[in-house]
Amino acid sequence: MRRGLSLIPTDPRALLLRLFNAATDAVRAERILSPYLPTPPVAGRTVVLGAGKAAAAMARVVDARWERPLSGLVVVPAGHGVACNRIEVLEAGHPLPDAAGVQAAGRIIENARALVESDLCLCLVSGGGSSLLPLPAPGIGLEDKRSLGDALLRSGATISEINCVRKHLSAIKGGRLAAACFPARVVTLVLSDVPGNDPAVIASGPTVADPTTCRDALAVLEKHRIPVPERIERLLRSADDESPGPGDPRLSRAETVLVATAREALEAAADAARGAGIEAVILGDAIEGEAREVAREDAAGARKIANRTRDEPGAGGPGDTLRRATRDDPAGSGRSRLPPPPLVLLSGGETTVTVRGSGHGGPNTEYLLALASALDGHPDIHALACDTDGIDGSGRAAGALISPDTPGRAAALGLDMRALLADNDSGRFFEALGDLVITGPTLTNVNDFRAILITPSSRYLPRTARLRS
Repeated sequence: MRRGLSLIPTDPRALLLRLFNAATDAVRAERILSPYLPTPPVAGRTVVLGAGKAAAAMARVVDARWERPLSGLVVVPAGHGVACNRIEVLEAGHPLPDAAGVQAAGRIIENARALVESDLCLCLVSGGGSSLLPLPAPGIGLEDKRSLGDALLRSGATISEINCVRKHLSAIKGGRLAAACFPARVVTLVLSDVPGNDPAVIASGPTVADPTTCRDALAVLEKHRIPVPERIERLLRSADDESPGPGDPRLSRAETVLVATAREALEAAADAARGAGIEAVILGDAIEGEAREVAREDAAGARKIANRTRDEPGAGGPGDTLRRATRDDPAGSGRSRLPPPPLVLLSGGETTVTVRGSGHGGPNTEYLLALASALDGHPDIHALACDTDGIDGSGRAAGALISPDTPGRAAALGLDMRALLADNDSGRFFEALGDLVITGPTLTNVNDFRAILITPSSRYLPRTARLRS
């Protein structure tokens, strides 16, 4: 295709949804898991144990492909279950744990302790596993974990910080499940939903050595000013039951394999965009920060690109977005020159929300509400932000879409964008506009997916440019 004859989408929202679908399809268990299945044991049993939003879909693949005897159980959030013939699928509470999760985690530990040296434990782990395995450490109860988990989720703490605390209040996380399996061989297959893809953070690393300590967990609580009952503080200060750390002999037969990350999802979306005639740039797959702050930075960069100007190196603001687009090119091979619109900027990772208001919504809708406010109806920019698991926060939507007419339609409905953002009420905003993206559980999870589509306004289009949806 000749430069200057780029194809302009007639329906930008449909294109953005197509990219999101391409991203989630690329990391579904049925497409990716089979090549990573380990060799069956010669004489022992194979027992499948697992937890997370993708755990049942992963179990179904194992069930269909495993030609030797097989048993086990996995736990998933309500609505994420699929039927398996030989592996039991349980449902429990998420994002706040419940009694069903405690019971499921207890059964998983019992199965692990029954293993012998000749057995194989195949662990299937994905995001969401932390809440689904809420087996409390001795001396604390489920309600302690629920209230502390809720406070952490509302505090703006990163997923690494949240899971650091979770691991040190658990009887199963932070390598404790693998320790219970010893001396059996343990192979853990992981779908990553955390920036940086650290297996010790994903689902709080139930089969992975924990590099953090009780002291680290206390530091997280102090940093975010989260008060805790005396029994929790006493447990953390005593460090009597530290999680298995690197070098622990009980983890010597445990190995972990990453089978999917946000990078694969973003690359699939980029391929889909290019197939539609739109250039694509991946800004990063591990972006973190307050959702509204990331949105303001992205809005500034998108406006610069849409207005066909170049940012000065080191100028800050939109320059951060442009530098993110090229941070995989430190040698400066030429990719630092972003292609002109039409262009889609793709990113992943996990933004957070420090909840100060009384509204409802999730990180992706909060990001979009802040983005729409900062763009102020820019005529050339559309965007989508969704969680790849189909659930943004604890609501029913995966995320939402914005268009140049978003501010005008909001005003016509009497919606004050800035007031709703201040009240963390992004869910109500997009529900009122009819712009929520509702997919239901996708049965996969590599965290946030964001796409900003920049289409050149008519004054920049050559007369020969043609349209395509």
